[in-house]
Order: sequence, then C-alpha cells, then structure tokens
Amino acid sequence: MKIEISSSNLMLLVLAATGAVFAAGCAEMQSGNTTSLMSAAGFIARTPQTVQQKQIYAALPPYHVERATVPGKGVFYVYKDEKAGLAYVGREQEYQRYQRLAIAQQIAQDRYMAAQMQADAAWRWYGAWGPRAFWW
Repeated sequence: MKIEISSSNLMLLVLAATGAVFAAGCAEMQSGNTTSLMSAAGFIARTPQTVQQKQIYAALPPYHVERATVPGKGVFYVYKDEKAGLAYVGREQEYQRYQRLAIAQQIAQDRYMAAQMQADAAWRWYGAWGPRAFWW
C-alpha cells in the first residue's frame, strides 16, 4: 500500500514541525540564555564559599542583574542563578558587552520571526489563490 501526500499537506507538515522547533527554541532561550550571554560577555561564575558570600547570595533576587558598589574595589554586576547555585560576577565592561550581546540576539530573533511570518503569509497567499488552487 502506497500513501500519497499532496504537496500542500507536506508543506503544512513542514511548517508545523518548524513552528514546534522554533517554540522549543524560544523556551530554551528564555531559561538558560541569560547565563550563556553572561559567560560570553566575560562574567565569571562563582559559587559562594564564605559565610559573608553566602549571606550576600541569599539576599540577592534570583534571575536579576544587580549593581553593587564595593568600597575600594569599584562597581560590580551580579546575577544570581538560583537553580545552579551560582552567581555571575562582572564589572562595567562585561555588563556593557552583555547588553550589546542581548540586544544583538533580540534583533536576530526578531528578524527570524519576521522572515517566518513573511514566508507563512506568502505561502497562504500563493497557495490559496495561485493557479494550483483551481487546477489541482
């Protein structure tokens, strides 16, 4: 027995699979993306060791970049990854690099989404009203 799949059904299947992969990718971006960007920007992952570090770590809000000034040492930026039990620590230079990377990634994601929407709209237009709609 041979199963025939029409080109429109095949295209619909491919679009559905692409959408599922994209949705999974977006979910992954939101969960672990910040730590990846911070590492790429030069932030150092640290596990609190001393009692003072553990107290400071416990006081930080999870999954949020905090600015801290240490007398004699300057400004630091700290991100608490509560699930991993790590604090990502960096200075102004690393924080600026992190912001540039995050913006560049958002732009790339927006462009990808726009291209997907444009392709989807083009398929609906030509697939629904093109000559094949009347002849096949």
